[in-house]
Amino acid sequence: MKKELIGKVSGNILGMMADLCHKLQHGARTPEELETFLKGENPFTTETIIISWQRFFKKYFNIKINLSNLKIPLKQEGFDRLLIVPKGFTSNQVFEVCKKHFSCEKYGIDLDKETEGKNERETKETYAIWVRDRIEADEELNNISAEIIKKREINTETLLEREIHELKFFDERSKHLDLKNITLCVGSRRSNGLAPCVRWYNGRLWVYWYRPQDANSVIRARAVVSF
Repeated sequence: MKKELIGKVSGNILGMMADLCHKLQHGARTPEELETFLKGENPFTTETIIISWQRFFKKYFNIKINLSNLKIPLKQEGFDRLLIVPKGFTSNQVFEVCKKHFSCEKYGIDLDKETEGKNERETKETYAIWVRDRIEADEELNNISAEIIKKREINTETLLEREIHELKFFDERSKHLDLKNITLCVGSRRSNGLAPCVRWYNGRLWVYWYRPQDANSVIRARAVVSF
């Protein structure tokens, strides 16, 4: 069957271009991915993803980070976003960088002191984790308290990981996570057992705290794949 041509471009190609524009507009694909593809490279290989992280750390933190020896956990189905957390990074540090690019509020003056020694993963070395690539926190973990998540030994994002997740998502798509729900960062705790939570609300990023027994349909942890 002869394909319809519009300005010497076939209709199915125009359809794919329209689909691409739609995905770029709604954040399903990123300008960075498109740029990589136009250079003749695969934007979805682990190597190109790591390069994008190196550019990210240079752009936002002005550091050149060597990730050649980074150990990456085995990817699991549904966990398509790689997060990289550099050695020595802190929640305060990332929060301050976030503040330079969008409005932020927090309850608790010193996020590092609040969660000192209470994080499932500390930044003694640079590490990587896989998370689900979605705007809202995991629906699979809605209405489950921090207390229950701990009992079930579910591996979830720390406060620092959620902050880096936010900034990287913003860098790629100029948008924010958790527009409707709240990420419960059970991977971190205060000394009194409260769990930090993060959301985008009323035009700014909020960091505050929930009691370990609190649970409802909008409070959701984000599961991670790690070593």
